Amino acid sequence: MIVELDGSQYMETVEADNERVSFFERRCYRVVRFWNDDVLENLGGILETILKYETSPSP
Repeated sequence: MIVELDGSQYMETVEADNERVSFFERRCYRVVRFWNDDVLENLGGILETILKYETSPSP
């Protein structure tokens, strides 16, 4: 599992980010993305979400 944290600059690099995600997914990694503000304001919820992804089967 790869966890990405994104800020406002993400909107400028969407295409490159999507290519990177595809690269990792082809290698059987799961990429989960969160906004920086969400992590700062709701770390517990983010950790719960990561745990759910980690315990669920990969697509």
